[in-house]
Order: sequence, then structure tokens, then C-alpha cells
Amino acid sequence: MPKEEQEYAESCRVGVRVPPFYPEKPALWFAQLEGQFVLSNISSDTTRFYYTIAQLEPQYAAEVEDIITSPPTSGKYDKLKAELIKRLSASREKKVKQLLTHEELGDRKPSQFLRHLQNLAGPGVPEDFLKTIWSSRLPQGTQTIIASQLKASLEELADLADRIHDVVPSYQHVASTSHTPPDSLVATMERQIAALTEQVRTLSTEVRRSRATRQGRDKNRSSSRHRRRSHSTRSASNYRNHPLCWYHTKFGGKAKCCVKPCDYSGNDAGGR
Repeated sequence: MPKEEQEYAESCRVGVRVPPFYPEKPALWFAQLEGQFVLSNISSDTTRFYYTIAQLEPQYAAEVEDIITSPPTSGKYDKLKAELIKRLSASREKKVKQLLTHEELGDRKPSQFLRHLQNLAGPGVPEDFLKTIWSSRLPQGTQTIIASQLKASLEELADLADRIHDVVPSYQHVASTSHTPPDSLVATMERQIAALTEQVRTLSTEVRRSRATRQGRDKNRSSSRHRRRSHSTRSASNYRNHPLCWYHTKFGGKAKCCVKPCDYSGNDAGGR
């Protein structure tokens, strides 16, 4: 029996578990595939080649159509692997270039536009880089507000941008299609941005006042407790100079209060 047929029979017996193709990291996918070849004792170049092309989805098979339709007489698998990795990498660079130079907000909501950019960029593009690209394509007024949110996550910024978009959707559309929006529209946008800014300022003022009020109440409670403590006892030097407290000195036996220590005769144990 030819070697290819023996390997095919062995693979059917063992079962080659080919992972789903991962176009973002084709080299990783080939490493996993080759691990399955080792487990199944598949070493034939031809068997590996045809197993691989059988797992490629049409859009990725199209990247190496010339090799699939006219494979070399030897080294078919290695040639297919090298070219697929190289060409998919070039295709990814093209996507990132498109992300950088061609994509605009259009009539999408900011969060929809962000998801579109994330899909183009793939998992390898840093979030900060993607945030810069995304925010730079938003209308100027939205950019100003987004830039002020230093601690917000990208998802929170997208939600905030959507809320701004809901307030002024018409300007968003004009800003994405024209560099010279009407003066009246610019004025409207400026008024709305000013209103949003004033709302933020008002909320900040209310937070500061609320904090100051709480601090004042805490200070008053602390002072009140201190006064109560100071009125309920006297210092040793005060006692030595005035054996009777102020209440018994002034009212004698009619005093309804007593600040200890006090030597008034009616107190138990000398009032101490």
C-alpha cells in the first residue's frame, strides 16, 4: 500500500482534530495543525497539503488559489504554509492601513463606528491606538468632551459619544460628510456644547457644596460632643480653686445640675 494511503487509513483510525482556521494568527494555527499530524503519524507532504486546503474557508483559500490549483511537485505543504502566512499578513496590513486612512463615521453611531474599527483592526492593535483613531474621526465638539474623560474606559467613552450623538444627530451627519457645515448649525452645536459644559459645572458645584455641608455637620457634631464632655467634668486645677461647681456655688441646694468633682455636702462621697 502506498505511503499516502497508509497515512490516510491511520488518520481515519486516530482522527485528525483540525482546529478552526485562525486568520489573525495563521502561524499559530499551522503549529496546532502540525501537532495533530504528529499525533496521527502523518508525515507525507501530499497528505498534509490536502488536509490543509480542505480546512480553509473560501475567502482564505482565495489568498493562495494559485498554489492550490497548481501545487509544486514537492514541498507542497511548506509552500502553502509559507505563502498563506505571508499573504494573510499583507492583507492584515492593508486592513490596518484602511483603518488609518479611509474610514469615516458616516451615518453610524459612535459605538457602531468603534465596533467597525475594532473588526478591521483585529485583536493585535493596542486599545489606546484604536481609541486615538476612533476619537479623531468624531465631530470636534464630541472630541472635546471625550478628551476630558481621562479615566473612562473605551466602552464608557463610546456610550458617552452615543448620548452626545442623540442630542445633536443632524450635526454628526453633516460633520462626517462636509468640512464646512452651515453657520447656523455650528452655532447650534456650540450652544448645546455650552449647555452640556454648564451642566457638568453645576453638578461639580453641587457635589462640592454637598461635601462641604457634610464636613460642616461632622465638625458641629464633634464640637457639640466636646462641649458636652467639657461641661460634665472639671479640671483638677479648677477644682482646687473652686471646690464647689458653678451650679452649686450659684444656686446651692436648688441646683439641678452638678459638674464633678464638687464638694457640695449633698453629693454622694463628696461629689467626687
